[in-house]
Amino acid sequence: MRTKTLLLTAVLGLASAATSMAQVYSANVVGYVNQSYPAGYSIINAPLKGTNNAVPFLFASPPDFSIIYKFTGGLYEPANAYMFGSWSDPAQVLDPGDGAFLYSPSAWTNTYVGEVLLGAQTNTLPVGFSLKGSKVPQAGGLEALLGLVPGDFDIVYKFNQGTQNYDPANAYMFGSWANGDPAINVAEGFFYFNAQGAANNWTRTFNP
Repeated sequence: MRTKTLLLTAVLGLASAATSMAQVYSANVVGYVNQSYPAGYSIINAPLKGTNNAVPFLFASPPDFSIIYKFTGGLYEPANAYMFGSWSDPAQVLDPGDGAFLYSPSAWTNTYVGEVLLGAQTNTLPVGFSLKGSKVPQAGGLEALLGLVPGDFDIVYKFNQGTQNYDPANAYMFGSWANGDPAINVAEGFFYFNAQGAANNWTRTFNP
């Protein structure tokens, strides 16, 4: 996989208000992620919550003829193509945790800007196939670090940007992953097959 440049700059803003009972604080962590995409296909995930997560705000200046394929409810949505300065479906939204395929006719770098989602964040894994990503901008093991609790015979399919093909399927069976805990990168999406009879809530709690 090609080298990915990650620059995540966090600014912690604290606002306090005195009351007769206690001191109250609120925290927001904002930053940016520079993500390099090769010519060809990638499975992507928006790593930050922007003021607007519609595709034109996430990808303001991709190469002409770039295409996004979003997978929802077991089906692909109509292809969203960027041509001559605009997207064919400007209302399409990619929130953190939503995976999608991106086709790029040439290599380029996109800058994501927004807020890190704090506290408990839940991503629902429906029965069958879905395209997902981490709701928080961390890289590491899907189970050990990112908090997903798999069920027997669930499968992760990662797409390799370098080979332009899928890595070997990684199945969870009898308490362990066939190829080790899947390592997920920041801004990377993946296919997840939920073999259980009900949806699985993937919850990750993240605090600065």
